[in-house]
Amino acid sequence: MNNRLLTIALALTASVALQAAEKSNGLAPEVTDLNAADVSYALEHKLPYLKQPFLSAAPGDRKDGIPVGKLGGDGGNKELVLNYARELAKPSKNEKSGKTDSLLVAYRGKLIFEAYFRRGRANYPHYQMSITKSYTAMGVGRAIQLGHLSIEDLDKPVVGFLKDLSPDKMVNGADKITLHEAMHMSSGIRLQPDQVKELRKTPKTLKGQGQIQAYLQHSDPIPPAPRTFKYQASDPALAMQVVDAVVPGSAKDFIHNELLGRMGISNYGWQADLSGLPKSAAGSSFRSRDMLKMGMLILDEGKWQGNQLIPADFIKRATSPLKLSYGKSNYGYFWWVEDFEVGGKTYRGKQGRGAGGQFIFMFPEIDLVAVVTAHNKGMGKMLRTLPQKLIPAFVTQ
Repeated sequence: MNNRLLTIALALTASVALQAAEKSNGLAPEVTDLNAADVSYALEHKLPYLKQPFLSAAPGDRKDGIPVGKLGGDGGNKELVLNYARELAKPSKNEKSGKTDSLLVAYRGKLIFEAYFRRGRANYPHYQMSITKSYTAMGVGRAIQLGHLSIEDLDKPVVGFLKDLSPDKMVNGADKITLHEAMHMSSGIRLQPDQVKELRKTPKTLKGQGQIQAYLQHSDPIPPAPRTFKYQASDPALAMQVVDAVVPGSAKDFIHNELLGRMGISNYGWQADLSGLPKSAAGSSFRSRDMLKMGMLILDEGKWQGNQLIPADFIKRATSPLKLSYGKSNYGYFWWVEDFEVGGKTYRGKQGRGAGGQFIFMFPEIDLVAVVTAHNKGMGKMLRTLPQKLIPAFVTQ
């Protein structure tokens, strides 16, 4: 089949899938017989591709706390959104992009479009890389809301919260790193690759706060603030350790019960780090709809279904451009901030980003949230193209 015929065939397939979804109850494809033991990065790679894309302009109500509506009727240019979804459904010509698994769009607090492709399933948690850092930030925010931390504590040294450390063995300046600095990748910690390899040979020494002891003991000396931005695993690990130290019980149980549980998120995975705590740099798995909840929580300034789960001022800090990172991208508390020019106007975008293509896009000015999951080698194309494709669908109606 030549390329032109293939394109026509795919367009017809997408159209049939959309018509079927609109005539049905709108529920997306699922993995059957799913249980918690089935959630893993390795098993996700064994999911067969869907025979045809599922596109729904009227998502079904799964009774999961997400209000639903209809694309077009509740906002959005239906054809523009559908055309973009059909583009994502096409076979990729580039090995590094185009393997999108899901696209969800919420406008003004309602899920109005839901699509699954390839390995995407409504009930299967998708592996999350660096966007796990963003969820870690929300754990810190929840601890503040419940009084285990305060906003003022963000500007205090991390070592003050971690009582099992040995300060006399740390490098100079380690006792000055604040939680605020760690949460926008400005701790100043620098470990040489050969040191990391050596430390990993004795995993028992990295249990509990031993992981942080190793970072602060074997780092190069910590320079005075302000420090340069460096995207690394040590900084979110500091934040997760603080959560574990200040909340009742463990960070794992606290995040499960007090953050995710409050949002109705139970079908997820979160791997353990060498410390025994939840991984904070990468290693969680969430369903696309639950990722959407995170974006909606942020746009509602920390409220979920009317309840203040995270302080509004923390949300504002976490999603503000605290530090210039790469190119035009800025960084908040493990959330990215970047402005996009679309149609001659600039729109602020706030994102959670994961390597390989896990995104939560938030555009506060137009009350729009979009979630994407993929299994790519890269993610740059999606970051550039989604704002250009979706924003016009909601500002030129």
